[in-house]
Amino acid sequence: MVANNENYGGLIDNGAIAIEDDKIAWVGSAEDIPLDYRDWTSKDFEGALATPALIDAHTHIVFGGDRAVEFEMRLEGASYEEVARAGGGIISTVKATRAASVEQLVESALPRLDALIAEGVTTIEVKSGYGLNLESERNMLLAARQLATLRDIEVRTTFLGAHATPPEYKDQPDDYIRLVAEDMLPRLHEEGLVDSVDGFCEGIAFSPDQMKIVFEAAKKLDLPIKLHAEQLSNLGGAALAASYGALSADHLEYLDDAGVKAMADAGSVAVLLPGAFYTLRETQLPPLDLLRTHQVPIALATDCNPGSSPLTSLLLTMNMGATLFRMTPDECLAATTRHAAKALGLDDRGTLAAGQRADIAIWNIQHPAELSYRIGFNPLKARIFGGKP
Repeated sequence: MVANNENYGGLIDNGAIAIEDDKIAWVGSAEDIPLDYRDWTSKDFEGALATPALIDAHTHIVFGGDRAVEFEMRLEGASYEEVARAGGGIISTVKATRAASVEQLVESALPRLDALIAEGVTTIEVKSGYGLNLESERNMLLAARQLATLRDIEVRTTFLGAHATPPEYKDQPDDYIRLVAEDMLPRLHEEGLVDSVDGFCEGIAFSPDQMKIVFEAAKKLDLPIKLHAEQLSNLGGAALAASYGALSADHLEYLDDAGVKAMADAGSVAVLLPGAFYTLRETQLPPLDLLRTHQVPIALATDCNPGSSPLTSLLLTMNMGATLFRMTPDECLAATTRHAAKALGLDDRGTLAAGQRADIAIWNIQHPAELSYRIGFNPLKARIFGGKP
C-alpha cells in the first residue's frame, strides 16, 4: 500500500513505486505499471505501507554535555526562565560545548541521529547556538556537516548565534548581536557552513529590534530565516519573521491572530514542538484552530536539545502532536513530511510523486494513522534514501 498525506487521498491499495537513480519515476497501482518499468529489478514489501520518509525540521542535536540536573530542578518547581536566569539553561550547555572538539561533538551526536534514522528519517535540520563565539559556532556547524558524511542522511544547517547572550557579553547584548550579524554570520557563510539563519526572540533572549539586525544581515547574504517565537510570551516575533519571508516560525504557543495572518500571507510554516511543551509542562496550547483557519502549513519536529526537549523520536513527536495538540493523524503525517520539507525550503521531497527524491519509509502497518497512534513502538520495515535501501 502506498500513502501520501492529504486526507489520505493518496492511499493506493496494492501500490507500486518506480525509482530511477535517486528520483521517483512513477507511482500508482501495481496493475497499472507502465511497460517500460516492468522489466526493472523489483522488491516486494508484502503488504507493507509506504510513505514519504520522515523529516525532522527543527533540532539542536549537536551539543556538549547534558542537563539532567536541571531536569530535576524543574521537577522541584523551578521554571524554565528561573533556571536560565540562575545561570543554567542554554549557558550551561555553552560551557560544555565550548570545551568539546568537533570530533567529540560528532561522537556525542551520532547516537541521537541514529535513533532518528531508525525511525525512517532521511532529512534533518541541525542548529548551532550553543557555542556563542565564532570558534565554537564553527565547530558545531562543522560537526553537523560531518554527520552527513558518516550516515545516509541529508543535513541542513542553521546558524543560531542569536540564541542567548554569552557570559562575556552579559551586560552588552546589543554588542553581541552586532558581533553575530557583522562578523560571525558573514564568516561562517563564506566558509559554506550556513544554510539558514535563526534566533530566539523572547524576554530571556533577544528583542524583535535585536532580531531585525540579524535578519538584515541574513538578507544581505540571501540566506533564508527562521525564528524561535512566541514560546513563553508574545513579542510579535512570528510577524517580524514573516515580514522577512521566513521559512518558519517555531514553538508559537503564544501566537496571536495578527501573527497567524502574517505567517499565512508570507507562506511561513508553523513548526510546533510538543517535546518542549511536554518537558516544560506548559499549559498554553498553540493556536491550532487559527492556523487551520488561515491555512498555515503545520510541521512537527523533535526540537532535540539537552534542556527543554531531550527527545530523539519523531514517531513519539507525532503521537504528542495528536494527543497534546489535538492534531489529526493525517495532519501529523503531513507535519513530518511535506510541511517539514517546506519548513526547510526543500521542494524536492516530502511526497511520493514522480520527480521527487526517492526518500521513502516502508512500515509494517496497515493504515497511516498507526504512526501517530502507537507509543514507544517503531514499525519501520525499510528506509530508502535517495533510491538506496
